[in-house]
This record gives sequence, C-alpha cells and structure tokens, in this order.
Amino acid sequence: MGNYQLYQNPEKMKKLLIILTVVVFGNPIYSQTYNTFEPSKTQFMIRGYGHTGLNFMSDGDEKESSYVGSAFAPIFLFKHSDKLMFEAELEFVLENNELEVGLEYADVMYVLNKNMTVRAGKFLLPFGTFMERLHPAWINRLPTRPLGFGHDGIAPSSGIGVELRGAFDLGGPSLNYSIYSTNGPRLKDGSLEPEEAGMLMFQNYEDNNTSKAFGGRLGLLPFSDSSTELGISAYSTNGAGAKDSAYEDVGAFLYAIDFAFVKQVSPLSGFIDIKAQYNSSNVDTATFVEMHEDGDEEEYSFDNQSNSFYGQLSYRPTMAESDFMKKLEFVGRYSNFNAPEGAEWEEKSTQYAFGLNYWLTWRSLIKISYQTTETEGGHGGEGISTLNGLFLHWAIGF
Repeated sequence: MGNYQLYQNPEKMKKLLIILTVVVFGNPIYSQTYNTFEPSKTQFMIRGYGHTGLNFMSDGDEKESSYVGSAFAPIFLFKHSDKLMFEAELEFVLENNELEVGLEYADVMYVLNKNMTVRAGKFLLPFGTFMERLHPAWINRLPTRPLGFGHDGIAPSSGIGVELRGAFDLGGPSLNYSIYSTNGPRLKDGSLEPEEAGMLMFQNYEDNNTSKAFGGRLGLLPFSDSSTELGISAYSTNGAGAKDSAYEDVGAFLYAIDFAFVKQVSPLSGFIDIKAQYNSSNVDTATFVEMHEDGDEEEYSFDNQSNSFYGQLSYRPTMAESDFMKKLEFVGRYSNFNAPEGAEWEEKSTQYAFGLNYWLTWRSLIKISYQTTETEGGHGGEGISTLNGLFLHWAIGF
C-alpha cells in the first residue's frame, strides 16, 4: 500500500530519486571524473598561519602596551586535476575590539603547459615580492611590515582580474614572469576623507569606471643555484577616478625594483638572507577642494609622486655547533616612505628595526624586536615625531 501511494505521488517519488542520487553518487567512493566511473583524483588541503604577541609603544610622553595580533589565516587548496586548481585565503584579525574578516585572495588556476599558467579571481599582485611572497607572519622576519606597504602604503597588494604567469629555464639561469589585468585602483577625491585626497585605494571589489589596470613583473635568477633574484615590476591605469567625475581620466603609473639573495655562506657558518624593494608611484596631477573651518573652499593641487624603500638583512648560524645557536636568527631592516609635498597626507618617514628570532620548528618562531620610526608630517601632523616600539610575537605556519 505504501509503495502504491508513493507511485501515485510524483513529488514524493522525485524526493526519493534525489535522495538515492545523493547517497549513491555523492559518496566519495563512487566519485566520478568526466562522467566516467574512474576514481576521482581530486585533492583538498588546508594550510595557513597565525600569530599573536605583545606590543609596547612609546610616542614622547604617551606610552601604551597591549596584547595584539590573535590573527588566524586559513588557506584552502583544492586540486581538481594536474591542470586545474583553486586557492583561497581568509583572514580573521582581532583589531580595535572588533573581529575583522577579510578575503586575502581566491582564484582559479589552470596550467596551460610547463611554462604558462593562467589564473583568475582575486589574487596577490606580483608588484615586487614582499606582498606576494613575504608578508605572512611566519615568513616575515619582523613583526611589522616595512614603510610603504599596507594601509596608507603605495604598493598594491591584491586585485580582481586575470593573470598569465610562468617560468623558463635558460640552461642554468632562469626567468619568471607575470602579466595581469585587474579592475585597478580608485583615486580618493577627498569627498569622504579630505585628508586623503589624491591617495590610491587598491582594495577594490568592483570597478568604478571602464578603465582597467595592467601590470607585470619580470624576475631573473642569474645563477644555477637560484641564490639571487633581481626583479622589475610595473603597474599602470589610464583612469582611477569615478566614471563621469572630474577625476575619471586621472591615470597612474607605478613601478618597483626588487632584489633577493639567500645562501649558506661557509666562512660565516650560516645562512645570509637579503631582501630589498624600491617602490615608486606617479599619479597625474589633479585639482582637489579643501574645506576650511569657516566654510570657505579652496582649490589646490600638488605633484602626486611617492616612493618607498626597504632593505633587510638576516643571518642564521645554521653551521654552529650548538643546537641553540642554530635556531637563532638576527635581523635588521631599514625602510623609508616619502609622500608628495603639498598633499594633506604629506609625509617623510624613516624606520629602523632590529630583531632576534628563535625558530621552534622550521615554520614556527618567536620574534623579539625593537623599532623606531621618525616621521615628519603625515595626516595633519606638524613637526617631527618619533614612535618607538618593542615587540614580542609568536608566529606559526601550518
């Protein structure tokens, strides 16, 4: 009687067929590839990193200390086949008494051949090497980023678009390359944040005009041991302002030069790691409006050119006899940032950072560092200010 009622009720019959389909064909044992009954070759993996720490900051008479970080960044990797892959990174950060959740990147990659891979989605931009390769907490040798990177920085970090990348063996030396197109940056016109008029904003999900940004990087490893790499990057757009606005045709051209040297040096009984990058940003001159406290408006413009640089040296005595010494790492970094003269955000900053790391494992370390930053100007600031910081951080990759 039950079967008869089932056959007479098409909706119940439809639900039963769906359940059977899910149970039989949704089971991993019976997974199919390209409509065949061959076992699936897909692979799924979770990686990521996290960090936390304690900061002591001193700015003249003002002092503060706080436990910070508590950041967690899971990375999801899915391999559909030897040619088709997907990757994504989420970022959870406790900051300003709030939980901030961000999508660092999410893209699909397809391997065309051994020299070419295409990817599309949101990806880290190969503008130099720091943001794409070195910014994760367990890879970055210091608790902070160099000047010029991150918020208020001039180096683009990620974008939504499409990229072609790959590498070539030159018979000892090798060459890697990247060519991409993204929605591009947005020019801040000062309507919402007058003190940031003329700055470029790179974290964009949608384009605000019909202009796209185009960029690329070329890296040369001149030696067969791949110990040295020299790279040059460029990033350009014909329009960064909003469509139909006075800033629609304001273009921008950015370039970067990066250098890396990593090698075990026997006379020094350890590994030497040198990183350096120079960034330059050139934005077309535009006219902005400054609102005074009495309500009067004043038009102004400035030569919108910025630059930043950092150089970093680290040494790890891996050939020492003591196991304790082998796990130590000594780090020093210099960086500077110069924002355009005449802008509300005009700034000249210089920073020195020194650190001592202890590697618990090959992907987990404790960092102790001291940093001092001298700034002239910056977001309405007057005169010269000095900010000193002492950091104790723990980072882990998994």
